[in-house]
Amino acid sequence: MNNPGTPTLDQLRIFLAIVDTGSFAAAGRRLNRAVSVISYGISNLEAQLGLTLFEREGTRKPQVTAAGRALLAEARGISLGIDRLRAKVKGLLDGLEAEIDLAVDVMLPADRLGRVLRAFAKKFPTVQLHLHVEALGAITEMVLDRKAIVGISGPLAAGVEGVECVAAGAIVMVPVAAPDHPLGRMERIPPVAGRDYTQLVLTDRSRFTEGQDYSVMSPTTWRLADLGAKHALLREGVGWGNMPLPLIQSDLAAGTLVQLAMPDYPGGIYRFAGVWRRDTPPGPAASWLLEQFVELGRHDAEATGLPEL
Repeated sequence: MNNPGTPTLDQLRIFLAIVDTGSFAAAGRRLNRAVSVISYGISNLEAQLGLTLFEREGTRKPQVTAAGRALLAEARGISLGIDRLRAKVKGLLDGLEAEIDLAVDVMLPADRLGRVLRAFAKKFPTVQLHLHVEALGAITEMVLDRKAIVGISGPLAAGVEGVECVAAGAIVMVPVAAPDHPLGRMERIPPVAGRDYTQLVLTDRSRFTEGQDYSVMSPTTWRLADLGAKHALLREGVGWGNMPLPLIQSDLAAGTLVQLAMPDYPGGIYRFAGVWRRDTPPGPAASWLLEQFVELGRHDAEATGLPEL
């Protein structure tokens, strides 16, 4: 039975440099080593493994053997893993978080969230991110309970003891229903007509919203903890309810939902806030996340004539 030796990281990087540059001399220039050092290193690696990695005879440039090609992906994986390890250690030494728990309000536009997190992944490749999407008071509760280091909450975060807040934009909420719903078929909706029909209401189980109702008009309600389920039931004509305008723009354009011109219930402004515990300020990566949401929120158009939700 053949038992190969254990190659060093330096030997593997010499192997990869030769493959990537096409010659021992070019690999030496990339690694700032003499050609003799490159040749010696690869000879030792071949001896350690008991395999020939390059054909050197009869060609000006070394050719990777079948065995060399078979080991190439593993060698790259080891080299990249070590690079990631070093980057993570450097980040920890510099005060960079190893991981972040981020809680965001379900009302936050998905394209905004995706844009920020895509940029985050590029800027902080060593930081693991755990994303929690919650509703209403659950975001602030997660931050206070240390289940999230930062959050993007709705307006319920304002005034909560122990939490710092910074404005992070706003969206418009509008009442909608399916076109075949009784309210959707009305050309003119009389005042308090919404009370006669089931209202679909987003809810959560946090202690900040326990026993409280927000923007509820009808005495008949279906309570839903999932915005996607609410969206689907609205389209099915089960009831009427408030929805974030960015989420349903395509429905309004396609006619699968209609905006309800309710004289006593026009919708409102739903404001976001970046939140964190006062006694636990966010680190560099979490602070960067907050800054991105705040900056994008500054560009939100300010709707006029609508109440605050």
